[in-house]
Parts: sequence; C-alpha cells; structure tokens
Amino acid sequence: MIKLKYVFTSALLVAAASASQAVSRQQMQKQIDKDAPAYTIQGKDSICQIFIYSPAPNQGLHLAYFTDDERWVDVGQLCASDYGPWGAEKNMYNPFVVKANDGTWRALWSVNQHAPQFAVAYSEDLITWRPQDYPIIREKGVKDVAAYQMDDGNFDIYLKTSKGKRYVQASNDFRTFKEDTLEASADEILWQRDTATIGGKLFHGCDFEVPAVHLNYIRSWFHALSEEAKLNAQPMPKTDADLAAYTKDNHIDLPKDSEIPANLSINPQKSHRISNKLMGIFFEDISRAADGGLSAEMLQNGDFEYNKEDHRHQWNATTAWVGVEKEGIATENGVSQNNAHYAVLGATPIYNIGWDGIAIRRGAAVEGKEGKHQPAIYEVSLHARCIDAKKKDLTLALVNQEGLPVCQTKIKVQGADWKEYKAQLIVTDKYEGELASEATTKEGKLGKNIRFAILPKGEQKVAVDLVSLKPQDTYKGHGLRKDLAEAIADLKPRFVRFPGGCMLHGQGLKNIYHWKESVGPQKDRKPAYNIWGYHQTSQLGFYEYFQWCEDMGAEPLPVLAAGVPCQNSVADERGVAGQQGGIPMSEMPQYIQDVLDLVEWANGDPATSKWAKMRADAGHPAPFNLKMIGIGNEDLISTDFEQRYLMICKAVKQKYPQIEVVGTVGPFHFPSSDYIEGWKIARENKRWIDAVDEHYYEQPGWFLNHQDYYDHYDRKAPKVYLGEYASRGANAVDNALAEGIHLCNVERNGDVVEMTSYAPLLCKDGYSNWQPDMIYFDNNNVRASESYKMQKMFGQHAGDLYISSVLSLPDALKKYVGTSVVKDSKSGKTWLKVVNALPRTLKLSVSGLGNKQVTIAGRSAQVFEL
Repeated sequence: MIKLKYVFTSALLVAAASASQAVSRQQMQKQIDKDAPAYTIQGKDSICQIFIYSPAPNQGLHLAYFTDDERWVDVGQLCASDYGPWGAEKNMYNPFVVKANDGTWRALWSVNQHAPQFAVAYSEDLITWRPQDYPIIREKGVKDVAAYQMDDGNFDIYLKTSKGKRYVQASNDFRTFKEDTLEASADEILWQRDTATIGGKLFHGCDFEVPAVHLNYIRSWFHALSEEAKLNAQPMPKTDADLAAYTKDNHIDLPKDSEIPANLSINPQKSHRISNKLMGIFFEDISRAADGGLSAEMLQNGDFEYNKEDHRHQWNATTAWVGVEKEGIATENGVSQNNAHYAVLGATPIYNIGWDGIAIRRGAAVEGKEGKHQPAIYEVSLHARCIDAKKKDLTLALVNQEGLPVCQTKIKVQGADWKEYKAQLIVTDKYEGELASEATTKEGKLGKNIRFAILPKGEQKVAVDLVSLKPQDTYKGHGLRKDLAEAIADLKPRFVRFPGGCMLHGQGLKNIYHWKESVGPQKDRKPAYNIWGYHQTSQLGFYEYFQWCEDMGAEPLPVLAAGVPCQNSVADERGVAGQQGGIPMSEMPQYIQDVLDLVEWANGDPATSKWAKMRADAGHPAPFNLKMIGIGNEDLISTDFEQRYLMICKAVKQKYPQIEVVGTVGPFHFPSSDYIEGWKIARENKRWIDAVDEHYYEQPGWFLNHQDYYDHYDRKAPKVYLGEYASRGANAVDNALAEGIHLCNVERNGDVVEMTSYAPLLCKDGYSNWQPDMIYFDNNNVRASESYKMQKMFGQHAGDLYISSVLSLPDALKKYVGTSVVKDSKSGKTWLKVVNALPRTLKLSVSGLGNKQVTIAGRSAQVFEL
C-alpha cells in the first residue's frame, strides 16, 4: 500500500491509497508533487478559510478559498448529485455541509420537490466522497436541510417539507437514519447559511477553516485532474506531418519518409501464467440487440403484448400489425397469465410488418446448377382456439405489397382450447424477384416488401396468439440469427456475460430482470419493458443464453441484480427514484433463493431437482456446468446496495463454494467514488467475492496514458473482470488502436485481470442507444467495426502464458506501440501481437525466440507466430 504525501487524521485529511488504486494514485501523486510548490498558500501550519456551496442545482458542490487579497476563488466541483434519472434530475438544492469533530465531512441536500427523500454524502478529505444515500421519509417535497453533530457523535438532521418541519436522527457514519414521528420544533436559524461573493455573484453556503496544507493538497489535486484531462485529449498523430510535429516537440530525430526501426527483445525465461479466459463477450439487449437482432424471430409483437410502458410513442397490442384493431384484442381466457393478450379474427386478414420489414432469403445454391437454389424453409407457429365454431381454416402466407402470396400454407384450428399449431413456409427460386425488394420504412408504410399474413376463411371467430416466423436455418439449430451469431463466434469468446447491463437491474424495482421469468415454454415467459426504451419478449431467455454459450464453447457468466434497480431509474408511485430503497428486506430471502435456484437449474440433477428437471424438459438433461455468477451491474455503491449485495454474495459462496462470484465496483474507473467504495467492500469481503466487474468508456488518450493501469494492482485481492470498456471518439481507427494497445497491457496483467469484454456488442441500424458498438447490422447485412477486428485478433490468438519482452523505442513513441507475447499451452503456439498507432511503418527486429524482422504498417495491428 502506498500513501499520499499529505495524510491527515482527526481534524486533518485522511487519504490513503489502496493497492487496487495504486497506479492511478501514483500518477496523480506525481502530478501533485510536481505542482505542489505553485499551489502552496502561506506556511504549512497556517489556517485557511474555505467556502462550500453550489453555483447552480445542476453544478454540484463546489469549494472556494479566501485569498490574501480578500477574494473568494473557486477551485472546482467536489461532488455532484447522483439522484434519479439523467436529464431533469441529478440536481442539488440548498446543500448543507458539516465538519465533524473527527475532521471528516458530511453533506446533505434536497433532491427535488416531489420525492419523499433527501440526499446525504460522507467524505474524509473533501476530495473523495462515499457514494450517496437517499433516505426515504414520510412526506414529499424536502425544501431545505441542515445537520448538527451531537455529543454522542451522531447527527440531528432538520428538514423543511411542504407540510412543516421534520427531525431525523443520523448515525455518526451517515449510514442509518430514523425519522421522528413528531413535527420538529426548530428555529429558522438552524437552516441559516453563510454567504460569499464569487466571480461577482453572491452565493449561500458553509464556510470553514482548514490547515493550509489541506487546501494546498486539494488545489493540487484539481490541477492534476485538469492536466491529466488535457493529456488524454491530445489526438493521435495520424499523418507524417503530425508525427513530425510530435517528434520535434519531444526532441526525437526520425529519418523522413522511412520505416521506424525498433527492437523487441523477448525473454522466454521470464514468464507468468495468465487467465485462459481473458477474451470474452458481453451481450445486452440494447440498441435492438435481441428482438429484431440476435433472435431469429422475424415477427414483431407476435404475442400482442406491446403496451404503452414499452415506448414513448405509446405502443400497444396492435403495434406492428396491420388489420388488427384495438377492439380486436382480448384478454379473457388468454394463453397464460404472462401472455394474456390475443387477437380475435373473423374474416379480415391481418399482416405483420416484422422488424423494419421481413427479409426473406433464398436457400443455399444447388451444386452444379448455376442460378439454382435449394428452397428456403421458414418455420411458423402460433397458438389458437375457436371461439364460436368447432373449427376454422387459416392460411399463413408471406405476401408482397399487393397482397399476393410469395408462399403459403394452411392450418385447421379445432376446438375451444388453446393449442399450438406448426407449419412451414417454403420459398423457391420462383420468387427471386420478390426477395430483392425494398425494406419496410420505420414509419410502417409498406413499400416493395414482404409481409407475413394470416388469412382467415369464413366469419367464425378464432383467437390467435404467440405468432412466430423463423428461418429453419439458424445458428447450430438453436434459434439465433445465423450470420450475426457466426460473426460473434468468430471472436472465439471464452465466456459470455448476459443478460445485461442496465436492463439487468432495470427501470425501478418492478423492472428488475428475473431469470425464472425467461425460462420454460414461451407462453409462460414474462415479457417486459426495457430500460433502453422498448419491449423485450424473453424469446432469448436464460436457456437460450446457456445453449448459445455451449454452442460456442464459451463459459456462461449470468449476471443478476444485487437487490437494487438502476440508480438512474425514474420515480415510482411513491415518488421515489433511483435505487428506490432496494428490494424490501422482507423479500430478500426469496430473491436470494432465486439466485441459488439458478445454480441448481444450470448444474443440478433432474432426478432430484425441480429446477434441473425444468432444464431437462426444455431439452438439455446434461448440466450446463456453470462455474461463475455475477452479482450487480455498475451500481451506485450505496448503503442499500451494499447490504443486499453482501447478503447475496455470502449466500452463494456458502451453498456453492466452488462457484466464482463476480461483484461490481460501479460504472467508472478511479477516482470514482463507486470504484473506491466497491473495491473497499471487495477487499474486506474477499471470502465471498472472487472478482469485481470494472467498467469504463474513455477517449483514446486515456488508454494510451494509462498503460500501467493494472501493473500495481494487488495480486492477493479479488481478480478483475473488465466487463465493459471501449474507446470513444469520432475516429474508429483511433478507437481500435487504443483498445488494442490497452489489451496488450491487459495481457501482461492477465494474472490479475481474469476476463475482458468490449461493450456494447450489437447495434441495429437506426436504433442506437449507445455509441460506439462492436457489430452493426440491419435485416440483411452484418458490418464489423474496426474494434471488432481488433477483438477478433486478440481472441483468435490468445494464450495462457505471458512471456516478457522489452521494446526499444523512444518513450514518446513507445506509448503509441503495443506489444504482447503469449503462448497457448494446448496448441504449443506462441503469438506476438503488435499494435502500431504511429502513422508510419514500424520495422521490428525480434530476438529471444528466434531472430526475425517483421514490419507493421502505420496505424494497424498484426499478429505473428514465433
């Protein structure tokens, strides 16, 4: 463990770096030590005056200091409100700050006028703030807050609400809060703030005296953050002119218009074991990745379960259907409780427009017969029952825009009970002209396109539900769109994390993803709205995810919510937003049992386990051999989260000690408060937590300037799963090169970084919730990004032994070149990966494992077998 230069206790600063954050702390400390002389105010034993305030509700908590010439100067933002959804929320009203008797700090503020909540935060040094908590009280509309420490160390909190004054008792650590049942008798002076004029404007806040050394350190910290941001924002040299200017600034002489020479010395005697599952994938239903994407289902809303919660455009049960009126939707005596809606048909045909149209493809070419193809077969299924007759004939067809059939088949519905009917639609070369037709527009207007039709015969009424159309030719025959799944399989993923992502912990407590609702017969699976703004059918459920992993030879990494929803959730009916207090403690035993049942479902014996029998009944009697499970997804590491998170992790390890538990440390890297608190919890509970999931999305410069990010991580702490990361920016090649250089350094640290997965994986054209993505697609095409190509290179040339090497190149150039030498013990092959972000060809002389010369073109990556 290293410590920062300035360490305070009691009335002074407490700021010790953990080993898991050592590299970032080291980098920050170097900058701080460099800048400290310029930020020294008076003598180190002097006392300075500071003012803590909020410039505006959306600008968070700021700190200013009083100068010798009697001016208040703003230093920067200490923290910002993390309450509620992005956009209208995340505001801080009337903040009140208290300095505790031991020198630590408490902050509290009002979040809005419609929530029965207020916000609290705790800090030891004013720089790092523990993740915020949002106590729930009886009344909505907290207008103002104040807090004072008592003799016993606890705090009295006074609130002004729309109905009066309230009193809350808070523990010394600001973790537990108890509201008094009586109205508080409190004078107005309790809420009084100090004032200061900053930049010509008067603000209300709280002022304090602190040692000069503390203020010096805070100013140096902010300056170091600013300098790092500038460094990370520097663009890569993309042309020879850029390179010439860069080398001149760094006093490097390079011959003009020639290859850059470098040496790589490999030391086979210096090696270490690294994870054999370093390269994997993360799948989340975001940007239409599942329905209309990886799922081979070609019909949209085939279960008639769309509703107004699914989309801001007020979708309903008739969405994506033509000819179905709202009065033609019924719910009485539906297929199942979870799929209650169905369509009632008389003589009028109905049509489904699919996902931006229905892309029908010809079958495979017939060998030896030019221009001839095998028939393309599509599987159709639906549930139906007769309402006012004993039988009803239905024609199922693919039709063109004029309603003429491309292909068709007939089924006969019989009886008043729901039954599943299956048929095939067969497309032959006869319809080649139709297959090249245009796609349906997003507005639903039918152009030259294929639609799916149900053509009833006669006036008798029939109920129809769960209508499905899939190509017979899917990935490994298991219902996934073949071209997309093959592109993913080509990455050679060692594991798959699923099903999320933010959609995992959901839009509020009612939208948390429950795995049990995604298995079993499709009619019994529960559809739900998606936190990304659309409907999810559960056609891709946990059974399909596990089967997909098995088909690719990848280990499954199912992830379950840690007892709280997404911290960005909208308010519920109580007006409570964010994590909404978490799943009630009275319901946690059942939730924990659901987590344990997942392990039983995946690995249990069908003869003794009802959950394992469900797996066997679905078609997989053998166990899936689940070895790891994730708990939580980039959560706010609040008190509500921590309590439930540890309950789940402990329960899993106690019952299944062989299962690896992968926790979470929030959505950002150091110095994020969630990251710091998440790692603290993980280290203190490593008996229950085997690894933690880190996430970060950064500009290319961050990756280039943090190549030693994992070098100083504690090898005895929980392992790292880099579950979501990507380089963000306008230049896709820059992004891929930065990610490749990062992966070279991750491989070097493959003894502590156990797994990595780029995110997001998939994005359908026109439906982007996030940028960038690895694979883009429409109904007919799959397009690989530059990042995909980089991931594929590393995935297809992975190893389990890292061999040390030294690159001889000026430091200023070295940061633009990544190298990694790994050996695969199974194949015996040794791979050298080189990522050259410089705009000129690199001529590399390799020694140590045979001598060879290799060249790597500018702004490219290449792999060599040694």
